[in-house]
Amino acid sequence: MKHIAVIGGGVTGVTTAYALARCGVAVTLFERHRYPAMETSYANGGQLSASHAEVWNHWATVKKGLGWMLTKDAPLLLHPAPTWHKVAWLARFVAAIPRYRDNTVALARMAIAARGHLFAWAGEEGIDFDLRREGILHLYRDKAGFDHGQDVSRLLARAGLARRAVTPAEMRAIEPALTGTYYGGFHTDSDSSGDIHKFTAGLADACARRGVRLLCERDVLALVPREDGIDVDVAHGGERATQRFDAAVICAGTASRALARMVGDRIDVYPVKGYSITVQLDDAASRAAAPTVSLVDDAGKLVASRFGADRFRVAGTAELAGFDRDIRADRIRPLVEWVRNEFPGVRTESVIPWAGLRPMMPDLLPRVGRGKSPRVFYNTGHGHLGWTLAAATAVDVARQIVPAAVPERGAAAVG
Repeated sequence: MKHIAVIGGGVTGVTTAYALARCGVAVTLFERHRYPAMETSYANGGQLSASHAEVWNHWATVKKGLGWMLTKDAPLLLHPAPTWHKVAWLARFVAAIPRYRDNTVALARMAIAARGHLFAWAGEEGIDFDLRREGILHLYRDKAGFDHGQDVSRLLARAGLARRAVTPAEMRAIEPALTGTYYGGFHTDSDSSGDIHKFTAGLADACARRGVRLLCERDVLALVPREDGIDVDVAHGGERATQRFDAAVICAGTASRALARMVGDRIDVYPVKGYSITVQLDDAASRAAAPTVSLVDDAGKLVASRFGADRFRVAGTAELAGFDRDIRADRIRPLVEWVRNEFPGVRTESVIPWAGLRPMMPDLLPRVGRGKSPRVFYNTGHGHLGWTLAAATAVDVARQIVPAAVPERGAAAVG
């Protein structure tokens, strides 16, 4: 039996460990925190959104980013302080603009493939993660934004995703809590939403039941490929130990770049910070005024999802500032103001702020597959679609490692 190390206990690492365990592989998962899903998989926007698969590599994005550089509360904030990594990453981002359409279609296809795996796994393992299968509604306030949305819908249709245009009246029929003035919108009824942290923690428990060793509070200090395996050097509790595995899968989010360097690979992941707030709906009036359908406000680059009866999550913004995890008041304020403006009946006295670093590749496509060494694999760089794509890329990398394994229900080939 093969013994595989999975490095990283976020949603990509846990889904990878689970997919490998389903193939009959012995798996050890290393996570530096005390529990899985404590970084970027902790409090994201909560959307499983194939309809949000549009890549950011567009000249309009570049223009907006440059125009917003001196605006502290802008949806996209590019800090002017240069670093070599940032400059090189941005150059590759621009170089990927000609592939905008093809890459958007590729991401949407991947997102569609991921759904079947994720829902099957959650059902089989009995994971409760506040799932709502009521679709996702994109909001537009002007014709220009709506027309761009039409173009995106055509690309998504190439991937096999149906996203229908809706009038303001139809939007309010879908989500009666809407109070704003809109030009129109798009509704994707096959999309859904839920709590990524609850899902990942639940799947981690399922991994343990299937024999995966979950080793938390472990820092991976070195990776050394050998002819007959790979040595993983790990620190825990002041002690250092080395373990030999047949192969390792790097699923470490923004830390993947440094780990890849250890084995001679270049994984150009950049940490793009996003923020969220979780609004506690502590009174009946707030619960009635908050939406239940998951939303995307394309103008403000915000997403919103309802978790159960008493939680409302709003997330968004993109900040290129390196490994800065500070939660800044001037970045949280627009999220709170959006709730007040769009849903004035929701009280915002009890708001929990959060910030996380999205692991983003320059072309926004995740890196999935073998590195230079036949002992090293990657499943990382999912950007703003980590949860949406994770189940598909986990199955993909598992099938590369164990190509002869017969997939069980919920672990069918990606495609």
